[in-house]
Amino acid sequence: MDPLSRELQTFLVRMGYEGIDHTTEHMMEHLVALLNPDEEEALVHYYGLFGEERIALDDIAKDRSEEPETTLAAIDKSIRKIAVTPEWQMIKTKLNENK
Repeated sequence: MDPLSRELQTFLVRMGYEGIDHTTEHMMEHLVALLNPDEEEALVHYYGLFGEERIALDDIAKDRSEEPETTLAAIDKSIRKIAVTPEWQMIKTKLNENK
């Protein structure tokens, strides 16, 4: 995983476990909505975002009728898709300003 994607992945893990402020969560909802619905659903459930239940990779893969490795590759690809967007760069800048 490249550095941009890894940075976003780290944030998604933290967001899923610790939560984030309402404004940032709202911005992240818009960011994730850039994905197609299947990609968005897998990402949201894998990380447990926006109050959704965290679902095991095997269960997500079963729902998608694919192998877990294929599902994980799709999730990683989704992260890369949004990690390179100007929207994520804007969110990241705001996060760094609030530190």
